Amino acid sequence: MLRSCTVMASRESGNLSVTGIPPGTTPHQVTAQPQGMTAAVVGAAVGVAGIGAGSGGVATVATGTGGAVVGSVPAGGSQAGTGGEGAGRVSNVQRIQQKKAQVRAWPRDKKLEKLAIYSSCRADENCKCNGWKNPTPPAHPARPDTPQPAAPPTQPCRSCTHTLGDHVSHLDAAGDDDLDRLLSIVVDVENLFICVHREEDQDTKQVYLYLFRRLRKCILQVSPPTVEGPLGTPPFERPSIFKGVTNFVLHKFNHLQQKDFQMMSDLGKMFLHCLNHWRLETPSVRRAHTTQEESSAYKVNYMRWLCFSYVPQLCDSLPHHETTAIFGRTFLRAVFHTLRKQLLDKFRAEKEKMPQEKKLLLLNHFPKFLSMLEEEVYSNSSPIWDADYRPQLPPHLHNQAAERGSSMTRGEFERLSVPPGEGHYTTVSLTPAATRRARLEESRGEKREMDDSLPPEGIANKRIKMETSEDLGEETVAEVVATITDPRKMVGPEVLFSENAARDEAAKLEERKGNIEFHVIGNSLTQKVSKQTMLWLIGLQNVFSHQLPRMPKDYITRLVFDPKHRTLALIKDNRPIGGICFRMFMTQGFTEIVFCAVTSNEQVKGYGTHMMNHLKDYHVKNNVNHFLTFADEFAIGYFKKQGFSKDIQLPRSVYQGYIKDYEGATLMGCELNPNIVYTEFTAVIRRQKEIIKKLIERKQSEIRKVHPGLTCFRDGVREIPIENIPGIREAGWKGPTPTPTPTPVPTHPSSRPTRSPPQQDPQDSADYIHGMLKTLLTNVKNHASAWPFQVPVDPNEVPDYYDHIKYPMDLKTMTERLKANYYVNARLFNADMLRIFKNCRFYNHPETEYYKCANNLEKYYVNKMKELGLMDHKDK
Repeated sequence: MLRSCTVMASRESGNLSVTGIPPGTTPHQVTAQPQGMTAAVVGAAVGVAGIGAGSGGVATVATGTGGAVVGSVPAGGSQAGTGGEGAGRVSNVQRIQQKKAQVRAWPRDKKLEKLAIYSSCRADENCKCNGWKNPTPPAHPARPDTPQPAAPPTQPCRSCTHTLGDHVSHLDAAGDDDLDRLLSIVVDVENLFICVHREEDQDTKQVYLYLFRRLRKCILQVSPPTVEGPLGTPPFERPSIFKGVTNFVLHKFNHLQQKDFQMMSDLGKMFLHCLNHWRLETPSVRRAHTTQEESSAYKVNYMRWLCFSYVPQLCDSLPHHETTAIFGRTFLRAVFHTLRKQLLDKFRAEKEKMPQEKKLLLLNHFPKFLSMLEEEVYSNSSPIWDADYRPQLPPHLHNQAAERGSSMTRGEFERLSVPPGEGHYTTVSLTPAATRRARLEESRGEKREMDDSLPPEGIANKRIKMETSEDLGEETVAEVVATITDPRKMVGPEVLFSENAARDEAAKLEERKGNIEFHVIGNSLTQKVSKQTMLWLIGLQNVFSHQLPRMPKDYITRLVFDPKHRTLALIKDNRPIGGICFRMFMTQGFTEIVFCAVTSNEQVKGYGTHMMNHLKDYHVKNNVNHFLTFADEFAIGYFKKQGFSKDIQLPRSVYQGYIKDYEGATLMGCELNPNIVYTEFTAVIRRQKEIIKKLIERKQSEIRKVHPGLTCFRDGVREIPIENIPGIREAGWKGPTPTPTPTPVPTHPSSRPTRSPPQQDPQDSADYIHGMLKTLLTNVKNHASAWPFQVPVDPNEVPDYYDHIKYPMDLKTMTERLKANYYVNARLFNADMLRIFKNCRFYNHPETEYYKCANNLEKYYVNKMKELGLMDHKDK
């Protein structure tokens, strides 16, 4: 069992004491790394990638870019070497995550006891106790990984004599997610406490102490962690280093051929990755060889870097920003020479362990790349730092969209071609869309046959639905598609580095040119296996063994050559450079992924994503629509990017007994949609967006007309029918279809229709709805997840918020509107409330605390709407 670095409350003195730290550990080994580049950074930057999972093991990941945990040194002081050396050691970041996982697994009463230690007493307003203290502390504190029974809520505090429950009474209504969020902050507070007491540099200690107090205050006030003060808010300079390096690659290398240009863009990514995970030298060290003015400016940037980039890597409850995204040219000038020297020194020290291709890249091409970048960094006339600079794209990126457009006819998608007659465990080629037109015609024929089989009533209903939806005709769409010819509409500078760009674009282009191929291969005991297949299997065994050093070599060999397993091989120059090993359970309808890896010198090219997409298409062709794999904490991120989720759609009875459960691993699954061609999915989505954009522009050009304003309200008119507004029908509005009212038939000849006052449902009255909405709004504002939405977003704290959110909304504004009787019906109230959640999810990343709060609060709100009976009123 690994020992975690934690802080526990001393039962005698009430002070904090450090426990669970291995003897001889230095402060940097607990919370930081030695200054400069560690070999773990180098290993991540130059690419040691691979994933292992499955039939006899737990999935592990070592990614090519951004996959290594950097900014820490394994306990024991040694550093992880390039290519996965020391991969078995657990870094401090991993220790912190393990500690948080342990805390999240505690029962609720144990969680509340932990939070009570950091929560002020709420039993009496005059009580000044700021944390519950155990009246009967153990003489010898137990190890942090040893389970301890929770104290009862009635246990009195040694300081104020009030009970434990009085310290956490404000958390009674909090959900598990809210408790886990607070406990995550507690773990970060304890680790920052270690930093404060062990850090020798005074400038660094000052920042640690500031962040320690900020997080401690956040726990007391149950508020989100923020970094405020004179350091300002990121970004601190524009354009950013990220933008500058992107411009540099396009400015200097856009004349190169695709292969050479790709190499330079990969070097740019590697440089950015190294800078994002580099440890700055302290201001006291810097002061020895710089002027007073330069050292003062450096100190400010150093503290900014600690608060916003470095410490949040260890304490993930703080908002984290990449160094290259928030700093600009000034910062880069200050650190470039030191960074360059340490990078090249590290590469030279590791050259004996590098493959020949990697050695050529890092020792020959990378120094030249840095020299050219240095000229642009220190030149006052360099265009790459101009905010208005628009670099020219290289020719192959211009041609990329044109080739994609000419290779596909509208409405056609690629399918995997599996030649008949192949053995179940021998080579199956995945060739690009050789018979897609025939399949398209076949599918159209099936659709016509299905329509012919409908009864006349069904055909009539279908025609009515089609008419009411007013779908565009094929001629209109074809005309719009023909106008999308500008490559800049499809690709741009963001293709190189943007996280929103398709990761497999470069791989798809190489496949179209025939540079790479994909084959499903496997061993067989009943059929003769070709020599080529055996050579590829041997090559794949070497790839998996090299990229997954934690996996036993004999275990990899056994599964790769097992007749029950197949491997999707990525072939380049007639040799395998990557693959995915898997086992299909046809009768159960799922496949278990075992290994996934790409050789280190072929990474950062989108091969991994494109391989997984081919594998998905292969399984759709074979009517297997579920993937399962066991992933450890380091592999979960990769599988999430490929569409995997912890929410397994398959019933447990389907896969139980077919795959084993592994302690410490997470079962993840992926459900495939048989209507999607995954290898072309990103291209189809991008093309659809362009079509919709053109259609909107055409519609706007047709209806764009300025009408005179309405003057009837000046004459005392209170309201007019909507259809009388000039131009509203031309914009596409249609009035509601009137419902015919049946004429009552008199039951007696002498009876006459009488006029009676309308009967109003008391629940439809304005006062009733106003009271219900007021109750609902009060409940929502008091919810534990409502803290991000109480007041409008401050533009000083989030400068770009209102650039993205055009229609902001918050609970304070809704309260003012409710008091002003703005909400005349529940529909208006519901629209404003849902806009809060929509805005939050649009602006924030799904992994952020704000995004999760929006989901939790929306779920609570919808349930309350149903309980109060307002769901029926929202459209009235």
